Amino acid sequence: MEKKIKEKKIKEKKRKGRTSFQIIIGSFFALILLGTLLLMLPIASRDRVVTSFADCMFTAVSATCVTGLIVKDTATYWSVFGKCVIITLIQIGGMGVITIGLAIMRASGKKIGFAQRSTMQESISAPQVGGIVRLTGFILKTSAIIELTGAALLAPVFINDFGVVRGIGYSLFHSISAFCNAGFDLMGVREPFSSLTSYSSHAYFNIVIMLLIIVGGIGFMTWSDIGTHRTRLVKYSLQSKVVLFTTLILIFLPALYFFFYEYSGLGIKERILSSMFQSVTTRTAGFNSQDLSQMNESGALVMIILMLIGGCPGSTAGGMKTATFAVLFLSAITVFSRRNDVQVFKRRVPDEAVRNAGAILFMYLVLFISGGIVISRTEDLPLITCLFETGSAIGTAGLTLGITSTLSHLSRIILMFLMFFGRVGGLTLIYAAVSSSENNKVKMPLEKIAVG
Repeated sequence: MEKKIKEKKIKEKKRKGRTSFQIIIGSFFALILLGTLLLMLPIASRDRVVTSFADCMFTAVSATCVTGLIVKDTATYWSVFGKCVIITLIQIGGMGVITIGLAIMRASGKKIGFAQRSTMQESISAPQVGGIVRLTGFILKTSAIIELTGAALLAPVFINDFGVVRGIGYSLFHSISAFCNAGFDLMGVREPFSSLTSYSSHAYFNIVIMLLIIVGGIGFMTWSDIGTHRTRLVKYSLQSKVVLFTTLILIFLPALYFFFYEYSGLGIKERILSSMFQSVTTRTAGFNSQDLSQMNESGALVMIILMLIGGCPGSTAGGMKTATFAVLFLSAITVFSRRNDVQVFKRRVPDEAVRNAGAILFMYLVLFISGGIVISRTEDLPLITCLFETGSAIGTAGLTLGITSTLSHLSRIILMFLMFFGRVGGLTLIYAAVSSSENNKVKMPLEKIAVG
């Protein structure tokens, strides 16, 4: 009898786990559909016309999945209402639909049950359910403070260029877009699809945008560690130590490459700023301060790798995640050194994390490469150009070599799927679609197989 009760509880837990993943996916779908319908309204476009469903859906997917790929220039095509819809999608998509929903439930006084807490845990990659409501409040408050601070810091620049009212609006829009790693901008008023190239030599502006991107991309759990332990790094969780260390490496090493090999023709000040900015923004933010079409193939390949890696777990960013990259690297080091366990910072990494990292890498490579090949054959474009586009989509980076608006419907559908996959997460999609095995406790006979 007790055995049956235990089995029933296990099945219920599994059912709840699957439901959590399905809720996360369903909430993103619902937000995308709502955003699409709102953008189709005549009031959403500057010329008061009904925008096609395909263009609106692509824009809604890109905004909700905080990517930044666009088929209509944000500044010149959409009205103020349309821009408000886009930035709202970015805000909710960046923070997470579940996070916003839980905050609304809490504000309305509704009781937050275990199922909602469990879903929130999966949504932000929290290590445990306990304290998840308090963490949600911390995330919302901290995000609001950072975004408003960023807007205040950007305001002098935009007010000087566009006047008070417009300047304040631009400051808030770009602060939210940078913090949520979205890459949407309003600089098309100067030149369509130009991103932030007009500010390539503006040190103050570049530093503020970079800080917003980095803070938004390091993850909510890392914020919690920073807020709790301040400078006592030894007290940080293993995940926070790994993502901070990996983030620093992924900022400075690519910056050195860009400095010596891509921007050697610029003045020293603009060269340093552009190198650092491109290294920071490439992994997920989608802004660019230099014309990417002038970059050679080796530079494009470096950027593709960075876009695939993406930001950190439980952050506003997408991609494979820095922790996944770190675990894969550490796993290789473990094999090379002939050790049994993956170790870092005097801690052992669980075997499950290593297996998950390998599965995520496999999924990303298959989808990124196959998507690039299909688009290349469909559009008759160079493969490296198409791989750059698919890498940008699945990494939710939003950078492009200028082909997005010219692609056919099939290619855009591929990019939309990749953007959704990159933001929601590959394992979330798999777990939502596939039931866990009932026979996972049964071990088959062991037999060796040669690899390498």
